[in-house]
Amino acid sequence: MLNKLDAVDIHILQILQDNARLTNKEIGERLHKSASAINDRIRRMQEQGYIKKYVAVLDNKKIGRGLIAFTHVQLRDHSKETLNYFENEIVKLPEVLECYHMSGQYDFILRVAVKDLDAYHQFLMNHLFETVPLGSLQSTFVMREAKAEMAYPIQP
Repeated sequence: MLNKLDAVDIHILQILQDNARLTNKEIGERLHKSASAINDRIRRMQEQGYIKKYVAVLDNKKIGRGLIAFTHVQLRDHSKETLNYFENEIVKLPEVLECYHMSGQYDFILRVAVKDLDAYHQFLMNHLFETVPLGSLQSTFVMREAKAEMAYPIQP
């Protein structure tokens, strides 16, 4: 799909990944294009699904979500219905920031953000364990964040 983008499109994506608050005029000045041309390109890339959404990246500790856990989940039942049900239910939970259906030993890996260990325990007991019967679960906790990059490396 990347082959449908030209060098200007890719440069726009690189700029937006670094700072999505720039105006079309500011992006255009960097690329020597008009604001309307930048607007047209961004709108097209949104319509084509290259740009999914715009977000503000927050400091999890400052908003009371100081504990980040990676929760590895293995379901007891591997039927299509159970896998789909688990995924559909778990993504509704506000504590779950990311959910990946995986190959390997575990069926899912979740990135969970909560206040503290007590809140994580409540999340497990009141939500995760109530969803479907689990085969096994392993939790790992972030001790320190060394890198958390949101931007994908893309080249023209």
